[in-house]
Amino acid sequence: MKTNPSYVSLHRTGELRRRIAALERLMSPCTLCPRDCRVQRRGGALGLCHAGDQLLLAAAFPHFGEEPPLSGQGGSGTIFISWCNLLCQFCQSWEVNHHGEGEPVSAWELAEIMLDLQGRGCHNINFVTPTHYAPQLIGALPLAIEQGFRLPLVYNCGGYESLDVIQILDGIVDIYLPDIKFLDPAASERYLDGAADYPEVVRTVLQEMHRQVGDLVLDAHGIAQRGLIVRHLVMPGMSQDSQAILRFIADELSPQTYVNIMDQYRPCFQAGRSPEIARRTTPAEHRAVVEMAYRLGLRRGLPVF
Repeated sequence: MKTNPSYVSLHRTGELRRRIAALERLMSPCTLCPRDCRVQRRGGALGLCHAGDQLLLAAAFPHFGEEPPLSGQGGSGTIFISWCNLLCQFCQSWEVNHHGEGEPVSAWELAEIMLDLQGRGCHNINFVTPTHYAPQLIGALPLAIEQGFRLPLVYNCGGYESLDVIQILDGIVDIYLPDIKFLDPAASERYLDGAADYPEVVRTVLQEMHRQVGDLVLDAHGIAQRGLIVRHLVMPGMSQDSQAILRFIADELSPQTYVNIMDQYRPCFQAGRSPEIARRTTPAEHRAVVEMAYRLGLRRGLPVF
């Protein structure tokens, strides 16, 4: 277990409270993500993500299906957050991300959930789709710290993040876990609810994440303590974009980046609206992208064929 995370020092000096206040100011008018919808969420308005002022959680449990350095033997303390700012057409968790399934949770209740997961032996707390609720999530941290919370924090996101928010999180988040989906603006606009700027945003944000935490650092048991893990979901017929993504990771982040090239794409939610992605990826498509990664000098996190 990590015994002295950076956020503990920030809490002791009062800096953590100042960071939480800065995040809260970005919520009304809301500029927490690049959608920049500027609604008054504190006044009861809902953002384009459909999130309001009240934090909603869909589930929280030890997850054993995350990357091995996160799940380990004790599991990743995964907290699934309702709604999403990216709203992928092919979303595999559409009930939570598009329909907002979940229950309201107070800061005290969230702190208790985090402490419970720590007590159950989880290696980290893994906030899944945290972007639109960053103030509420980090706002519960002082309450948890005062009761002995010490686990690494994982920021598990779609990569469509406000640079201002990510900079505020410097020293609070231990492990960034973004999923870089596309570097093709046309694909981003078509499949990510009009987010044609996603490629530009995700490049800048991942560079900042890597600047903050660097390459993945493991303890003696192979458990992640700090660093960047990048996910990329292989899409049907989009090998050229995958190659551009891998080249960006190798050249502009680090060839030591831990990369999870995922093969579980299936045509969920509204994927049928776009015939070109209305099928599963093939094993050959996945293998081809993994082989590209090897040719570019990436190794960490990749399967061995």
